Amino acid sequence: MAGPLVHDPIRRGGPERLVLALGSNLGERHASLTEAVDRIRAIPGVFVRAVSPFVETVAVRTTGPDTDAPAYLNGVLVGHTYLEPHRLLDATAAIEDELGRVRTERWGDRTIDIDIIEVGRRRVSDERLILPHPRAAERDFVLAPWLAVEPDATLTGHGRVADLLAGLESGSPA
Repeated sequence: MAGPLVHDPIRRGGPERLVLALGSNLGERHASLTEAVDRIRAIPGVFVRAVSPFVETVAVRTTGPDTDAPAYLNGVLVGHTYLEPHRLLDATAAIEDELGRVRTERWGDRTIDIDIIEVGRRRVSDERLILPHPRAAERDFVLAPWLAVEPDATLTGHGRVADLLAGLESGSPA
């Protein structure tokens, strides 16, 4: 008699392009980001191609920029994955938990934040995950580091990352 069917979280076929954004504004920010990258590299089915330099940025709250809050270090990781998006979300949330992330306030201070920006050109929208990331096109702290490692990058449904960033810097949409 065969055993129970087990869902294989690793997709069949070739890997899909992966873009993750990382941020930290509490504790040893650089060490937290570096440890998060190391742990992402260790996820079976995830292959890291490049990690941007980390840039310091002002904290953003639901009400807008907050210069009184601790500044963030932000970066972007690009690579490929065989994981389905929700399985990847579970893996990155586990890394956040292991590195001491506490979720008490939406867009609050945190030791580590790992956002999935894109998995392939997938479009996902449910209670747990929206892809592509719904605010990535509006965040210079995602776009600038991403552009540093992928000069020809495009954000699904929004266009070239370089154009999106230029639009933010000029104060008008790209």
